[in-house]
Amino acid sequence: MRIGFVVNSMAGELADYTTTHLAFEAHRRGSDVYYIQVDDFTYGADEKLHAWAMCPASDTRYDGVEHLLRDLQTTGTESRRIDIADLDVLFLRNDPAQDQLKRPWARLAGINFGRLAIGQGSIVVNDPDGLNRAINKAYLEQFPQNVRPRSLISRSRSDILAFARDIGWPIVVKPLTGSAGRNVFLVRKEDSANLNQMIEAVLQDGYVLAQEYLPEVEQGDTRLFLMNGQVLREGDHIAALRRIPQGGDVRTNVTVGARIARAPITDDLLAIAAVFEPGLRRDGMFLVGLDIAGTKVMEINAFTPGGLYGAGKVNGIDFMPTVIDALERKLDYKRKHPEATSNARLAIL
Repeated sequence: MRIGFVVNSMAGELADYTTTHLAFEAHRRGSDVYYIQVDDFTYGADEKLHAWAMCPASDTRYDGVEHLLRDLQTTGTESRRIDIADLDVLFLRNDPAQDQLKRPWARLAGINFGRLAIGQGSIVVNDPDGLNRAINKAYLEQFPQNVRPRSLISRSRSDILAFARDIGWPIVVKPLTGSAGRNVFLVRKEDSANLNQMIEAVLQDGYVLAQEYLPEVEQGDTRLFLMNGQVLREGDHIAALRRIPQGGDVRTNVTVGARIARAPITDDLLAIAAVFEPGLRRDGMFLVGLDIAGTKVMEINAFTPGGLYGAGKVNGIDFMPTVIDALERKLDYKRKHPEATSNARLAIL
């Protein structure tokens, strides 16, 4: 299999990233692996899509993900111009929110060039049209109300205050487009005098998403991984982890210090995942993460859902082979049935 991973930048990749471990597993089993930064595509007058890609040497046996990543970032091969039509799979692993402030032109690069890659014959996951629908947190509002918090999307301070009064304090305010816990605020009634300042900080990123506060999050949330619309499993193990906030911080992002632990898998948790299956399959979402507190999904991570390596660690199993196996099955199906189905269908097959 020839597989390309689209990332924001190679310099920003880390050894514990899901992308790094997926690339390592693909390379370990003999696939040709390519890393493509979002600013390295070229679409020519000949209607062919190319990219400048970095790839680990196919004849090198890496002794771990750190070795592979170090080779790519420091001593590794130079960029090589590749024809995207030669790729079997293009895996979109760039986070548009990371580019929102400093490189707004890059936000939709993965989606736009992903669409062109489909025309070149590659399987593209997650499906670019599905990702376009999930470009911000409003995507969650397309799913049933009983499995998500009550929320408001607005840039009006008066509307946000009215929302807080209507549903009761506290509320959470955060950017509609954002990641890694940036500008996420818990606002209690006694903090309402400072609400304008908090809203002002969030408004810098565009629309404000205000949500009811779920007190269960104080004990942590569960990131549950879904593949092909269904709970990701390997044998008896389910790909999930518990993220426990530390030091009074209500944010459960590992990037801001949350601790990870094994997640209890309950019937309620699996029932919540089942509610999301039809919509995720409709949108060609191959790999996503649901952030669940209590009986509500706070967020759908459709772009670069992270933590799969951590989920493997706390469960004592490696989920990366399961994901690569699934991609290889899609490729095998496409080779046998080249005109049988759309990319969105292949993405969740």
